[in-house]
Amino acid sequence: MSLPPFQQQNASSSDEIEVRALYRQILDGWNQRSADAFAVPFAEDGEVIGFDGSQMTGRGEIASTLRHIFAGHATAPYVSKVKSVRLLSDEVAILRAIVGMVPPGQSDLNPAVNAHQTLIAVKHDGTWQIEFFQNTPAQF
Repeated sequence: MSLPPFQQQNASSSDEIEVRALYRQILDGWNQRSADAFAVPFAEDGEVIGFDGSQMTGRGEIASTLRHIFAGHATAPYVSKVKSVRLLSDEVAILRAIVGMVPPGQSDLNPAVNAHQTLIAVKHDGTWQIEFFQNTPAQF
């Protein structure tokens, strides 16, 4: 007996690799302070909810908002651990991760900015794109 798609526990290895690569792209974009690199993996109308609850809709707004953030102050790089990738259907996946940040000039994580990150990816014409990304404050 097979499980309904929403109960599947593991994505196929190629899909999981592709979804993990999307996540890595946005973290690399953030860590390199490149708004465009962060925004590229998103669907044209993809959405982001930031750590502070701010909302960005569309690849253009995501890039524009991050350009402003990166220009305004030094941002800390992410350190992450992917907790799970689940294939909800052949064309929808969810990735859950935990992250911390090391402030500029320091060597330890700042627990005040630990977060859970959730990414929903959809396969459009055979290519995975991020439709939704949320960065939620966490206490760990």
